[in-house]
Amino acid sequence: MVQVRERQLPDRELLRVLEEAREVTRGLGIPLVVNDRPDLAVLCGADFVHVGQEDLPVEAARRFGIGVGLSTHAPREIDAAEADYIGVGPVYATPTKEGRAAVGLELVRYAAERARAPWFAVGGIDASNVTEVVAAGARRIAVVRAIVDSPDPERAASDLRSALP
Repeated sequence: MVQVRERQLPDRELLRVLEEAREVTRGLGIPLVVNDRPDLAVLCGADFVHVGQEDLPVEAARRFGIGVGLSTHAPREIDAAEADYIGVGPVYATPTKEGRAAVGLELVRYAAERARAPWFAVGGIDASNVTEVVAAGARRIAVVRAIVDSPDPERAASDLRSALP
């Protein structure tokens, strides 16, 4: 999956970016996720919208007729999640979740035992710690910097994928 998390662009520009991303992901057979904006997700033909705990509630986002992913940061949030998939984290501190404390591997273990929906471990995961995350029960991960900041993004993505079961 590819998630677009853009918070700076005006709607008109963001829609152009999303439509371009949709064209690329559709051509590759990869689901597209739009962060926080179910309206724009529908307009660009995305597969999912991803919301946080303080964003539009999952049941409201579903009214747009699109799949919904939800960020979770605690056991009670995992237990209550009614989304199509959940993100569990941030496992480690990360600048992409500035101000949010790391939840650590215990929440990954909890999700592995209790999550009812498919889930992704997220936050600060890279080649140096992915084996710990997998050992804690993760079967899916979401990354940003581990690929984007790599001198060889294709190799970084391949290495991370190889670490997953």
